Amino acid sequence: MRAALLHAVGDDKLDIRDDVTLAPVGPGDVRVRIKATGVCHSDLSAMTGVLPQPVPLIPGHEGAGEVVEVGEHVGSVKPGDHVVISWRPACQECDLCLGGQPFLCMKYIIESFTKGNFRFGAGTTAFGMAGCGTWAEEIVVPSVGVVRIDPEVPWEAAALIGCGITTGVGAAINTARVRPGSTVAVIGCGGVGLSVIQGARISGARTILAVDPLESKHALAKKVGATHAVSPDEVPAALAELTGGSGFDYGFEVVGKSATIQSAWQLTRAGGDVIVVGAGAADDMVSISAFSLLFEGKKLLSSLYGEADVRHDFPYFAKLYKAGRLDLESLISSRIKLADLNDAVTALKSGEVLRQIVVMD
Repeated sequence: MRAALLHAVGDDKLDIRDDVTLAPVGPGDVRVRIKATGVCHSDLSAMTGVLPQPVPLIPGHEGAGEVVEVGEHVGSVKPGDHVVISWRPACQECDLCLGGQPFLCMKYIIESFTKGNFRFGAGTTAFGMAGCGTWAEEIVVPSVGVVRIDPEVPWEAAALIGCGITTGVGAAINTARVRPGSTVAVIGCGGVGLSVIQGARISGARTILAVDPLESKHALAKKVGATHAVSPDEVPAALAELTGGSGFDYGFEVVGKSATIQSAWQLTRAGGDVIVVGAGAADDMVSISAFSLLFEGKKLLSSLYGEADVRHDFPYFAKLYKAGRLDLESLISSRIKLADLNDAVTALKSGEVLRQIVVMD
């Protein structure tokens, strides 16, 4: 089968090849034929080493497809089911899972660093990003790594639910629990940032400020729910106009940089919530004074994968989409083929595209 392979961290080019095979399906595994997969900034971070991954690596973690084969112990899905891939499978047995935080479960993430489900060339093992590797025509994942979804949802929309939508909408709904009538600032208007905006809109926020240096993204931010959109140098004026200078109830950082985390902190009112959504580098340190941390009463929160329980949230977001409350089409910059992934990665580096979706033949 065809797949895009990264031989070493930092390589400029992916090796698009057609001699990739899969490991056998184990008793608790599922084989999925990928129908659509997104090109997410986290894929680029895996390629550059910002997000550590084993190599050789098949990137891709945001995908949807059709179940082809299931292991003998699998009863949750069957061949022919439409499923969304979860890049953070939960074992459903550990203290974190049983305590209501399945998005923090590390069992399968740890296993993905030692268990490669792909083979290429003369039998060399390759790993899938986060145990997935959706930049391939087929993948083998644990059964808990797939969630059945309404077959009426288009493949491209289902793929977006697998990461960008769940991460962004979930940050607003699950982590921040944005209150109706509140004020929200979102720094970073890529695919995830636009999803945060939609989550805030769905939650009933009255004011949603989108902040992004690319003015080309401002109109789209307003289309999906922002009430105002500005460049970073226009933030002080917007802060004064929209909050009287007191700050926003919620400040979302969706870039993954210490500088923008500090900007979100400064934009948020005393007693408000600062939510970090962007995936940053391990050596990019954030500096907030101990005095400010205590006496301003702000809560600094992280939102990993939108704090989702994907068994509930994937189908829920699909229902919101079908009801017209989630705009997923506007998040898709282009539809491409697997062979175009090198061009897609180059475009992603520019920062001007949202989600490019690989549609499999």
